[in-house]
Amino acid sequence: MKNYIENNQQRFISELFELLRIPSVSADKAYQQDVLRAAEFIRDKLIQAGADQVRLCPTKGYPIVYGEKIIDPALPTVLVYGHYDVQPPDPLDLWESPPFEPEIRDGKIYARGASDDKGQMYMHIKAFETMMAQQSLPCNVKFMIEGEEEIGSDNLPRFVAASKELLTADVILISDTGLFSNEVPSITVGLRGLSYIEVEVTGPRRDLHSGMYGGAVTNPINALCEMIASLKDENQRITIPGFYDKVAELSEDERKAMNQVPFSQEEYMKSLGVKALRGEKGYTPLEHVSIRPTLDVNGIWGGYTGEGAKTVLPSKAYAKISMRLVPNQSSDEVTRLFEEHFKKIAPAGTEVKVMPHHGGEPAVTPTDSRAYMAASRAFEDVWGKTPVPMREGGSIPIVSLFERELGLKSVLMGFGLDEDAIHSPNESYRVFNYLKGIETITRFYKHFSAD
Repeated sequence: MKNYIENNQQRFISELFELLRIPSVSADKAYQQDVLRAAEFIRDKLIQAGADQVRLCPTKGYPIVYGEKIIDPALPTVLVYGHYDVQPPDPLDLWESPPFEPEIRDGKIYARGASDDKGQMYMHIKAFETMMAQQSLPCNVKFMIEGEEEIGSDNLPRFVAASKELLTADVILISDTGLFSNEVPSITVGLRGLSYIEVEVTGPRRDLHSGMYGGAVTNPINALCEMIASLKDENQRITIPGFYDKVAELSEDERKAMNQVPFSQEEYMKSLGVKALRGEKGYTPLEHVSIRPTLDVNGIWGGYTGEGAKTVLPSKAYAKISMRLVPNQSSDEVTRLFEEHFKKIAPAGTEVKVMPHHGGEPAVTPTDSRAYMAASRAFEDVWGKTPVPMREGGSIPIVSLFERELGLKSVLMGFGLDEDAIHSPNESYRVFNYLKGIETITRFYKHFSAD
């Protein structure tokens, strides 16, 4: 296996570059044809790698790429999930190289989607190719690669519910998460859920001259800022009534165990370019980004933002707000609690609209399953170290969907690093992790089939 990967590594990288050059931004309709082109690219590469029944499954949005290799129905089946869509590249002026013109600098592939999720998803196709070429695929494999993960996977639930027989498997294998570090490899065992909301605050029916009306009429931007500021108290706890009612609290032993990894707050701050951290009182930074819920403003706008000055009191102000959720919290319930509270705190002279975008549920995966143990042994084989179980702050809503609809647990065997800057300018993915990930995936199949 290792020799095949080494002998073909330049081609593996070149093919990934081809995929990264396709600007498959699902959030922007201007890229619609590019998203479809990415789906076709994945389809073609699955066929070339030796998969059967490969096709684009239509949805109301972008297609799902399906393929399989059933070598013996009596053997275990692994269902691989990934996504070929990417986040918008903005702001473009902060990229050191164009986001869709991948290049390698200091051992890192720089491009939008390099780590999230094209690089990590494509590892699975190359691992499959490697096993097929070596005639060493030890079990059945199915692929389900979607194109709407970055916009909430709205059409995936309908596809999964209608395709239960097609998707029959023993485990879901996903690489859309990260490692604690290359020195301390880890397997993700927990993900936060998500409630993503857009709000609109309206004041006067039209923009007004700020000199003639300022001081007498409520400014929607001022009002929105005041409302947002009130959503957290001095201890950084969220003030929405009922928000914490169902939050699952970890035991002291569990918290102590998760804080045993070699974490340096100083190095963490240095890597982010900040001089201080700010999180919920009573919890560590590792806990802030994994086991505690959050509320963050992802964008805010209104009024005049062009060059020069325009003395306007705007009619409307907007914000996009995301809340990361932990076990026992429901995205629908939290969205409802937010809407009720946000409308209640609106100052006189304003009207508020709350527009939910998408959500997802938190998930925790077991560490005593056959699949987890296979992943752990795969890391031991390739990395020479036993991985530690870690909870991650991001959201992959389909993990809970798969468990609910298919009755399957997932193994979150990701290979990204914090330095990858996913969703940010200058996203990257180490060549080392890309190639090492391919090898580790092949070892997972070996151990999962042998147990």
